[in-house]
Amino acid sequence: MNNPVKVTIDRGAKTVLLVYDDGATSLLPLYGEGAFREISRVWVDTGWVLKYSYGFTWLGRPIIQLPEDVLRIQEVIFRVQPDVIIETGVAHGGSLVLYASLCKAMEKGRVIGVDVEIRPHNRAAIQSHLLSPYITLIEGSSTDPSIVSQVRESVKPGETVMVMLDSCHTKSHVLSELNGYGPLVTPGSYIVAMDGIMEQLAGAPRTQPDWIWDNPRQAALEYTSNHPQFVMEEPSFPFNEGAVNQRVTYWPDAYLRRK
Repeated sequence: MNNPVKVTIDRGAKTVLLVYDDGATSLLPLYGEGAFREISRVWVDTGWVLKYSYGFTWLGRPIIQLPEDVLRIQEVIFRVQPDVIIETGVAHGGSLVLYASLCKAMEKGRVIGVDVEIRPHNRAAIQSHLLSPYITLIEGSSTDPSIVSQVRESVKPGETVMVMLDSCHTKSHVLSELNGYGPLVTPGSYIVAMDGIMEQLAGAPRTQPDWIWDNPRQAALEYTSNHPQFVMEEPSFPFNEGAVNQRVTYWPDAYLRRK
């Protein structure tokens, strides 16, 4: 991930100048796809630090996701049509409600949420939500073998399974989740290791220096290198009449598709 150390936008000249740490430079037209990509990267990084994603809800529950990631995961879920969506990391329950709303709209599927601690006020809000019939909550560490076993036993034979990993984002934890839940993913479906953006944020406020290697993206890379039945694959856009063909995302290299 060779990112520029300096991005200069010249609106008068309609250019974007990129400067890299080795002194190399690149001059891009302001209204080109390359400039959009680099400006978006700066915007996404700054937004992470300012907790931009903490300002959105889905059907009344805080979702804490970048809006584009919400739309893109919706596209993938609609294409895969999973019978079961498993998410590790519940927080306020907004993502669970998102997935449940898609299940209701598709008239197919249910959601299992796993978290080491589901706070009483969040549990109450999720269980009283109008979409609660689609949601099962399991409290415990997502990497605890007994919890993994409980989730596995909740999946019926022949069901299509999709998994979202959004709990603790250390490399070791995500790798353990990938090892635990990867076998549940059905061919053609995905396990998604969220928030790999941490790698490009190391050194910014609200980050740790070791994020450069201790992050979900590195876990996903290691997992796919050792499990050839999975491929790291950017989901295609089902509709695109524009010039932008890459996601603006907190989840780089997140989608692992089972062959």
